[in-house]
Amino acid sequence: AAGAGAASPADKERFICIYPAYLNNKKTIAEGRRIPIDKAVENPTSTEIQDVCAAVGFNVLLEKNKMYPREWNRDVQYRGRVRIQLKQDDGNPCLPQFPTRKSVMLYAAETIPKLKTRTQKMGGSDQSLQQGEGGKKGKGKKKK
Repeated sequence: AAGAGAASPADKERFICIYPAYLNNKKTIAEGRRIPIDKAVENPTSTEIQDVCAAVGFNVLLEKNKMYPREWNRDVQYRGRVRIQLKQDDGNPCLPQFPTRKSVMLYAAETIPKLKTRTQKMGGSDQSLQQGEGGKKGKGKKKK
């Protein structure tokens, strides 16, 4: 018995889940990595995956408190999963350049290392992510 407003299975189909573990070069295939290790990223976060996917125009949903079942580390940085709308209602890809979930994963893994938050400092603090680009004018640091 589905509750009122429950997403139909078709919705689940259109939205794929990507856990950071899929893209993590610190993990083995058995631990959940899904792409070749030479393409994977060191400890990606769900926020980073969300950032790069939203940037290309995906409809993205960050589920902060979801855990990858095989992730033994309960640390906050390992939490989260990203749901991405891969296909439209009619089954066509939302973005033609990303027909499969694998293409999305490879893209994310390729792009995350280029994020400003990674290139500036590999400290791993998340402050810079909260500081969305543009949008809020006047607040925060002015760039000279």
